[in-house]
Amino acid sequence: MIDGVKVKKLKIIPDDRGMLMEILRCDDEIFKSFGQVYMTTAKPGVVKAWHYHKIQDDNFACVHGKIRLVLYDARIRSATYKEINEFILSLEEPILVHIPKLFYHGFKGISDCEAIVINTPTKPYSHKDPDEFRLDPHDNAIPYDWRK
Repeated sequence: MIDGVKVKKLKIIPDDRGMLMEILRCDDEIFKSFGQVYMTTAKPGVVKAWHYHKIQDDNFACVHGKIRLVLYDARIRSATYKEINEFILSLEEPILVHIPKLFYHGFKGISDCEAIVINTPTKPYSHKDPDEFRLDPHDNAIPYDWRK
């Protein structure tokens, strides 16, 4: 596991009306602060990558479909420099992945349906000065092939 990345197993509580799943609580060890909650989607086979943040951490959970979330540690002084972590996020084995700032990350929709991802970052998005630093998903120095 890349140094600083944390995973929380999520529990689905079903009943005859449907289900409930707590994703992130302020009393979780993984919780740092609240910025906002947003939903993003990925159609089957679509890659949404690469980017990192200098200020915020992300907390990803997939609530419909399935994604492959990939993290890359580009921090030169890190003990896990150049390491890659892959996670499969879905309701089949629900997890929340805490992605610290300065980690490149992205995901690919790998289900037959459009995947829905909930992110609870530690800072709100700034439309005037976005905390996002992007690379092309395929043309970059990160040793990862999204075609798999």
